[in-house]
Amino acid sequence: MSDEVFFDTNIILYSYSYKSEPKKDMAKRLILDSNGVISTQVLQEMCNILIKKFKMDDLSISRALSEMSSNFLIAINNVETVTTALRVHFKYKFSYYDSLIILSALENGCSILYSEDLHHKQKIENTLIIINPFK
Repeated sequence: MSDEVFFDTNIILYSYSYKSEPKKDMAKRLILDSNGVISTQVLQEMCNILIKKFKMDDLSISRALSEMSSNFLIAINNVETVTTALRVHFKYKFSYYDSLIILSALENGCSILYSEDLHHKQKIENTLIIINPFK
């Protein structure tokens, strides 16, 4: 298995949080200690949440995106990724957007997907395990 790990948006958000200190510390440690991969979808979701919930300004969000691109390999979701995510959706019954995250992790050879929202310890396609690092 690869030692690369994929980060769902919710884990990265904790590293920018002003609350939840234990989760913030854990998220930062995971990011620093791994060969992290995120997708363009994660960048888009981050922008949306930093605008709406964190009320950050454009300069602060731009800095966060720059930081993310320095700390992670950025996987680009292409037409094939978007289309093939449907197979994951119908096979595993995840939401389509969660399926897109899962497929991007698979496409990029990740062995772990860190997510707080998905099924802890579920194995996908015998190669990817979903881990909720806060359990």
